[in-house]
Amino acid sequence: MAETIHGYLADDHRRLDGLLDRVISDAETIDAAAYGQFRTGLLKHIAMEEKIILPAAQKRRGGAALPVAAKLRLDHGALTSLLVPTPTASVVAAIRAILKLHNPLEEDPGGMYDQCEELAGAEAEQILQQLRDARDVRVVPNVDGPHIMEAARRALARAGYDFVL
Repeated sequence: MAETIHGYLADDHRRLDGLLDRVISDAETIDAAAYGQFRTGLLKHIAMEEKIILPAAQKRRGGAALPVAAKLRLDHGALTSLLVPTPTASVVAAIRAILKLHNPLEEDPGGMYDQCEELAGAEAEQILQQLRDARDVRVVPNVDGPHIMEAARRALARAGYDFVL
């Protein structure tokens, strides 16, 4: 059976979930190597959705975004903001909580991945190849400070989340 857009992206979710599970081995210890792989992978995954999947769907809808696109973009902004500071147990817990709610919006039957697959039609293989060819996102070192955490709190609030960081 040929690989699908849905299958490719859902498999990447599972890979990222596995890395995230390795990040915290106990209540406070962060596995820096696993977190680095997770951070790079999540940023690439978000970029694939923002630069390939969502625009392709919008194009095939005559310029109208998918109804779920605004929520997904707010979640992506919140997740991205949490990847800026050095990870802590509370930051990782917030990322995990967002992904637990976010991923079903994409993966569940009738979710964003199914909608994009259907809209792609005969061009699905071309879009899938763009996903396969997507490059890693350039990742800069973590940045800390009160302004960084305040920006993260604002991004979380815009997306409808209220976590203690």
